[in-house]
Amino acid sequence: MFDECVIMAGGSGTRLWPLSNSMKPKQFLPVPTDNTNNFFKLSLERAFSLVAENGRIIIVAGKNHVSHVIGSCADRNEEQKQRITVIPEPEAKNTAAAIGCALVFIEKTSAGQNRKIFVMPSDHLVDPKDVFTAQSLVLANHIETENLAIFGIPPVAPETGFGYIEINKSDGGKEVAEALSFHEKPDKTTAERYLEAGTFYWNSGMFAFSSGFMKGEFLKYAEDVIGPFDALPVPPKDAYTVKDGVAILEHWEGLAEAYKQTRKISFDFAVATKSARVVMSIAAFNWRDIGSWDEYASLVKENSSAGSSETGIFRIGSANTFVDSDIPVALCGADDLVVVVRSGKDGSVPSVLIAKKGETQAVSAVVEQIKAKHRNDLL
Repeated sequence: MFDECVIMAGGSGTRLWPLSNSMKPKQFLPVPTDNTNNFFKLSLERAFSLVAENGRIIIVAGKNHVSHVIGSCADRNEEQKQRITVIPEPEAKNTAAAIGCALVFIEKTSAGQNRKIFVMPSDHLVDPKDVFTAQSLVLANHIETENLAIFGIPPVAPETGFGYIEINKSDGGKEVAEALSFHEKPDKTTAERYLEAGTFYWNSGMFAFSSGFMKGEFLKYAEDVIGPFDALPVPPKDAYTVKDGVAILEHWEGLAEAYKQTRKISFDFAVATKSARVVMSIAAFNWRDIGSWDEYASLVKENSSAGSSETGIFRIGSANTFVDSDIPVALCGADDLVVVVRSGKDGSVPSVLIAKKGETQAVSAVVEQIKAKHRNDLL
């Protein structure tokens, strides 16, 4: 079992704009396959399956999202709530800062003991849970030998929205394989080559390591990321606020300044790609990162009884279209489109997305244009 599980619950939800936004990003939206849960709640369920009976769940979330976190923890029993700590991030500084901050917190609140840690994003879909749990616990044995262990996902398409991990072909049947190299999101031609090679796997963003080993890797490769957190004091009891049974580390002295000083970079670039001690386990479970409207539309189609209602959607000669709208929409001769409409009746700014199917990864670039035009009210 793991001693701690870190859930990264930051992010601004740009890839599913305008359904998700900076105030309520994807991880807190209902899952199309299960409208009784959001992505975060399912991640929390998996986290509890990995830690020992007294193991802790550390949630690193944007300060604007803490209320969503607390609401999503409401279903947990009181004993489980007492094992949860929420660290509100003063500002978004990518995954290296989130993991570095959590690592230092764990070190300072566990008297320097070497802890087994599992890190997961909060916006992925993973099933079946028992297969994920069993395979994750196997990784706990491999991190005892000072390794960074990562789940690699067998690719099913030349996906350009994911990073890739390369292993030796001869390692494909092993419980864990040595990771030879990391590759950022490729273009379509390169992704097709990766798929054909059979030695490249999608980077799941889920990691396992021991706290002592990872602290050394941060100090070796990204001291400027972890250093500001390392200088923080041990959080005193009055640094925490308890809300609905969950502890929120709202008053960790110096945390805001540490976030100002730390470097903004992903954990992959800061540490994983540089470490000489990375192993990869080929995932035997199903994994989906609903990171584009194409993927979201596919998920809704597979679960046609869930997701957005077709009430109020009218089509004349419009094939292969996906519509998610809170007001009536009519399509005439409009094929192969994704149409997302938010009327603003919830108090947000009205917004519409129209994209060609297969091109929805470009939504992130649209969000950058919105930022460049200083229309943050849309985000």
